[in-house]
Amino acid sequence: MPLPTAWPIVLALGVSLLVTGMVTSVEISLLGLLLIVLSSIGWFRNVLPVEAHEYVEAQPDPALPLSFRNAIEYIPVSSMHRKILPVERFHFTTGIRGGIAGGIAMILPATLYSVLKYHSLWYAMNLMAAGGFVSWAGESDQFLAQFHMQGFLAALAIHALTSLLVGLLYGAMLPMFPRLPILTAGFLAPLLWTGLLWSTLGLISPILNQRIDWWWFIPSQIAFGLVCGYVVNLHARVRTAQFRALPFAVRAGIEASEAPEESNNPEGLK
Repeated sequence: MPLPTAWPIVLALGVSLLVTGMVTSVEISLLGLLLIVLSSIGWFRNVLPVEAHEYVEAQPDPALPLSFRNAIEYIPVSSMHRKILPVERFHFTTGIRGGIAGGIAMILPATLYSVLKYHSLWYAMNLMAAGGFVSWAGESDQFLAQFHMQGFLAALAIHALTSLLVGLLYGAMLPMFPRLPILTAGFLAPLLWTGLLWSTLGLISPILNQRIDWWWFIPSQIAFGLVCGYVVNLHARVRTAQFRALPFAVRAGIEASEAPEESNNPEGLK
């Protein structure tokens, strides 16, 4: 079994403190950064250059079968391996392309919201950047409606990084949902992380939590999900090592059984 380690929990605590320091004090962010560095070093030492393991005595646990019906006949890969899904995935560059396309699409409803409500192209951009500037917490709507180079660069970095990370997530997630991927990518996933943001935004960015318009934020997330999911699904999937480990009959798409059915062949003819 893999050797138990507490470094992932320490890393999560460091990331939380780093983000919390953006709205509290620099010292908390520095403490979080220190924990991130220490936990990353400790975690990597557990897996590099050799993974740390511990030996655990296996205890037999007999289980009673709930059903004796054989609904599916499984073809074993080999005596030493088992099949691990997914057998196909998207290349990581596909997620990056989808994130870029979705990020561009998300800008359109956000800009339309800024123009219609505040008669400015920069309000939504400055509101996103305000999450990283404690000094902007008490600024007026007139200030956020003006162009600021500092806010432009900060919003560009935040939006680009977030779009790329979510695009990579889409590239890894969509192969797990072969049916109706647009429904999953365009609606279910955006509504899920919108709910998570709604419950945690007060801690991450109080100024954004006070001024965000959720009726405009949700359509912008759906626009991102639809465009990103569409771009990702346009690309061909890459077959993984698990697919190459399957028998040739499975890889070739040939349905075959290990032995002919005697009931259908009473004469024993072949």
